[in-house]
Amino acid sequence: MSPKTPEDPEQNPYDLLGISQEATEAEIRTAYRTRSLKVHPDRNRNDPNAAQKFHALTTASTLLLDPLRRLALDAQLRLQAAKKQRFASYDNKRKAMVSELEEREQEFKKARMAKEQERTARESENSRIREEGRRMREQREKELELQELERQCARSKPESNGTVEEDSLAPPPPGDLDTTIRVKYALSSYSGLTTASALAAHLRRYGEIDEGTVVMSQKAKKSKKKGHVDGEIIVTALVPFNQLGAAFAVVSSAESLKDRGMDVAWAGGSEPPILGWLRERGELGGHAAKRAEPLQTNSAPGGTAFSSFPSSFPAFDDVAPPLPSATKAGIDYESLTLLRMREAERARLEKEILEAEAAEGG
Repeated sequence: MSPKTPEDPEQNPYDLLGISQEATEAEIRTAYRTRSLKVHPDRNRNDPNAAQKFHALTTASTLLLDPLRRLALDAQLRLQAAKKQRFASYDNKRKAMVSELEEREQEFKKARMAKEQERTARESENSRIREEGRRMREQREKELELQELERQCARSKPESNGTVEEDSLAPPPPGDLDTTIRVKYALSSYSGLTTASALAAHLRRYGEIDEGTVVMSQKAKKSKKKGHVDGEIIVTALVPFNQLGAAFAVVSSAESLKDRGMDVAWAGGSEPPILGWLRERGELGGHAAKRAEPLQTNSAPGGTAFSSFPSSFPAFDDVAPPLPSATKAGIDYESLTLLRMREAERARLEKEILEAEAAEGG
């Protein structure tokens, strides 16, 4: 069995012989003779490792008595000592660097987790808004389908004794948004229409408007690039007219108003059912829809104001009665109730326009 190489720190020849690196050849021989007698196999028959120890001493003595091999061994031992001393001086610096790296790694993990949580919360909110918009759209579509089905059923009812049943002649019930229109325009095109009163004054040529129930919202236009916002401000407003004819006149003028930078449509998303009922009865003349002119309020000889809206269009004062003024002295119980209903309707319209804008942004 070949002896272990001197590179093994446990087999340092100087340590095996118990001498220093400055020992002379005579000291090496004396140390070998003294130690070899102690570990000789003939004197240590009960020690199974005695032969191995004796062989290691013989190998160490032979190595140290060779001047060239001893020179190489001394150089190797000096390098090992210098390396050990250098690593000892680096130990504290290495510990500090490891500690700093661990702290940075912890901070990075925390920042990444916070960013992931923020992204998850944002995606959850976007999903909720999209789901709410989808639910509102489906609900509206179902309502429109139901109304269309009811109209078809009313048309398909058979005549009895040459007369139409009385239910088919009944007008549809008035809706909350029958006289309300949705207006959308860029503030750069209409810089003066920044308040509800200014917008009401601009549209009053079509008919009377209750300024207290006008709902406006201003929002910066989003850029096509993700994360950018254009400087243009878009104004969206819900404008309730006192009469259905005035609202119909504005919507009929949608094309001409659009050419001037203002989009106009029914607030409910579609034409009120009562207009379809009037059209079926021939009360809503075709020329009234094509004419699409604003109401011209003139003074009659007797001082009474009249409207130039087509006379074939009936007045629907019973459908959308003018709301009572909150400043009129002596408000009775009925007027107070109507005032509260108007405030509740205003709050509902504001909520609807905010939800619609959130759905468009999502």
